[in-house]
Amino acid sequence: MSAGRADTTHNARYREIAAVLRRHSLGFLGGLIGLDRLLPFRHRAAEASGAETNESPAHLRSALEELGPTFIKLGQVLSTRPDLLPPAYIDELIKLQDAAPPVPVDLIRDVIRRELGGEPEDLFASFENEALASASIGQVHLATLKDGTPVVVKVRRPGAVAQVQQDVEIVQNLAMRATRTWELAREYDAAGLADEFAKTIRDELDYLQEGRNAERFAENFQDEPDVVIPRVFWEFTTSRVLTLERMHGANVSDATVLDTRGVDRKEVARRGADMVLKMTFEDRFFHADLHPGNLFIHDDGTIALIDFGMVGVVEEELRDHLSNLFIALARSDHNLLASALVGVSVSAPYVDRDVLSEDLRVFLSHYRLRSLRETPFARVAGEMFGILRDSHLRLPREMALLFKALLQIEGIAVKLDPDFRLAEALEPYAQRLTRERTSALVFARRLARASFDMGELALDVPGVLRRVIDQVDTTGIQVHLRAAELDPIVGRVERIGNRLVAGMIGAAFISGIGNVVSRERRWRSWEGAMVGTGLGVLSATGAYLAWTARRRGRRRP
Repeated sequence: MSAGRADTTHNARYREIAAVLRRHSLGFLGGLIGLDRLLPFRHRAAEASGAETNESPAHLRSALEELGPTFIKLGQVLSTRPDLLPPAYIDELIKLQDAAPPVPVDLIRDVIRRELGGEPEDLFASFENEALASASIGQVHLATLKDGTPVVVKVRRPGAVAQVQQDVEIVQNLAMRATRTWELAREYDAAGLADEFAKTIRDELDYLQEGRNAERFAENFQDEPDVVIPRVFWEFTTSRVLTLERMHGANVSDATVLDTRGVDRKEVARRGADMVLKMTFEDRFFHADLHPGNLFIHDDGTIALIDFGMVGVVEEELRDHLSNLFIALARSDHNLLASALVGVSVSAPYVDRDVLSEDLRVFLSHYRLRSLRETPFARVAGEMFGILRDSHLRLPREMALLFKALLQIEGIAVKLDPDFRLAEALEPYAQRLTRERTSALVFARRLARASFDMGELALDVPGVLRRVIDQVDTTGIQVHLRAAELDPIVGRVERIGNRLVAGMIGAAFISGIGNVVSRERRWRSWEGAMVGTGLGVLSATGAYLAWTARRRGRRRP
């Protein structure tokens, strides 16, 4: 549906949003996104005079709650973005609870009947009509399978998809408007954020995807007795109904109950951190909604995890960015850290590198390697996020989710064990990631990836040049170039080519040496000669490239 047709279709909802914003003294937001025209003239005049402007985070939270499920989800997603919002807004949006009045059980039973092909009493040994929990998208009921297995049946609310689809289109349309009229929205790519939100909430509507997520976690933790993942019963699962093994245990944040049951809270804190770090750095697939309600603790300290609608994936590119950040922090190099943060940012505003580097120099001066380990991760991350906001840098979605998961597990662990420090648990993973980043194999793989990209570029260049020539022929533009103007460009291309050649030779040689050295048997005489010859060739190549660079530098006036 086009933006114009969507705007016409959703006019009533637009007016409702404008009225809610006005009621919560946030009418200035309506003006920024073009909703002020839907307000009566007297209200527009009052807001133009500033009579109803209030930037209180509590007002924003209340407005989102009043606007319903999709906007509550939007607030919850924004609460995971300390790189975008100040701490006061994050603290307020965290309070948003995804709760809704229960759906009448007759409607729930009708969904089950349509999806599973029978009455709940015929499908299950028992089914409780009273809801265990009711949220904006789904409602949960307790049941028991015929073999006596206790389960929870999660049913999507009737009409949830239509309401979410309408509101998501509105959010995307408003974001597009904001990018045209609001400079800050352009700098933070509000349209891109809206698209990310749309994907997140649509994934949560599909219970088949949540079931697949649960199974993937179960497979990843099948050899970890300290973590329990509920089983999915696929014969009672569709895109609208999800049936999972019922999890029992104490709430992870209830220290009194844990102490009464003799649970070692320090051990639980350590296990929780190890669980999240394993997900992130070993499995590269992590739970992105680790609030206390999603973790149960058994009497033996085992952690049971539930609710797998929001997950994150650590792709190779994100892994590279993480290693760059760790290397910069380990070296306390503010210039390297600035480059890493700009490199990971998905928005591309003008960034004053000098200001960013100076802010990071001051930031790093507050800590040394030892104090970084001993400082709460939330404090270090909070300062870093403040610098990102000041520079208008936005993290990619997956990294934002990762930071959210780390901050959540640290918050839970510190309540269990006040002496817990996430940085200490994180350190061995960071060191391993850094070693992998600098290994010969990874270096060779990155060069191969770069070579592939260069190959694609080479294939694209003729077509691009042809279009440029056609354009010049059409418009009659003449281009005059002087050799003196080309010299810096040619010199730069030559330097890049020299580095690439040297890098490829070096990577191949290092990889070959690694293969030879890693063999368990003793070297043969010819292998030693090969290594010596390789070193000689590498040295000669480096000397030649240095000589040509120096020669060009002397020729340059």
